[in-house]
Amino acid sequence: MSEQEVGDPRAAVAPSDESARVEKAGASAGSSRGRHLFSGSAGRNLGLVVALLLLCVVGFATAGERFASVSNLMTILSLGSVLGVVSIGMTFVITTGGIDLSVGSVLGLASVWASTLATQQMADQYGWIVMVVCALAVGLAAGVINGVIIAYGNVVAFIATLAMLVAARGLAELIAQRRTQIVDVASFNDTFKGNLVGVPKIVWIFALVAVAGWFLLNRTTFGRRTVAVGGNREAARLAGINVKRHLVYVYALSGLTAGIAAVMILARTSAGSSTNGTLLELDVIAAVVVGGTLLAGGRGTIVGTVLGVLIFTTLTNVFILNNLDSSVQQIAKGAIIVVAVLLQQRLARRST
Repeated sequence: MSEQEVGDPRAAVAPSDESARVEKAGASAGSSRGRHLFSGSAGRNLGLVVALLLLCVVGFATAGERFASVSNLMTILSLGSVLGVVSIGMTFVITTGGIDLSVGSVLGLASVWASTLATQQMADQYGWIVMVVCALAVGLAAGVINGVIIAYGNVVAFIATLAMLVAARGLAELIAQRRTQIVDVASFNDTFKGNLVGVPKIVWIFALVAVAGWFLLNRTTFGRRTVAVGGNREAARLAGINVKRHLVYVYALSGLTAGIAAVMILARTSAGSSTNGTLLELDVIAAVVVGGTLLAGGRGTIVGTVLGVLIFTTLTNVFILNNLDSSVQQIAKGAIIVVAVLLQQRLARRST
């Protein structure tokens, strides 16, 4: 037998060993890709999509064509639009590890201020932009006040925004004298009421705000700083981020989205009232948390927030169509929030 035929026994085994290693590495890579698909933001969003689809199945099974109709779909989107816009701003706040309990009251105050008789008379003369500017200015001012008190006054966000919740609601009642103010400005109604390409205009506003929020959080320095501040404020400060100023910006953004939502609710209801936005902050926080934004800060997701808004709005719609008690609806929402927070804690422990 020649030397070439005999060779080294290990050489004869090596190709098969190498093949086995390649197959094992390929299997490991495939498994890793599979785990990646069902973990992280992609996995969370996929779970939210599945939950939303299940709710739709339940809605169709219990309400039939009433649920599946195009008009009902537009109703769901319209109801979710105001909640959704405020939730976009809240996503940034919670990503920093803070909270804003005042968004509902600020919305009510902005809607009252923008619908006062004096403002409407100016709007009749100069156009609908006057009402919009008033609403946005009120929301922005309230947000800046919250941010300054929290960042430079070193007041806990819960307390500072709780104080704004009470103060803004009281000021709205004083301005409106506890009466509903009807919006009777033709240019405003023509601009914001009705549909555009078959879809309510306020839904388009929600879509634009969501896209802008996604870009701001995921593609800008502002978004990266927001995540950094929520992850570790001291590390963010040492990295050169002006944490206090950034917190003011974030709470100002939250107030601004409340002002935008005030314009939307005026377009939807044609009325400014001190009761607008009552307890809205609870639904907003719930939607953001269910969407996957960590209450402890350091992680935020706009896509998850939008899905969380759609889940809660669809759930409400299913309960209404089936004439179920609103108390049961609140219990269901509470259960969903608890489950979401427990899942967050479990995923956080796994990642450490």
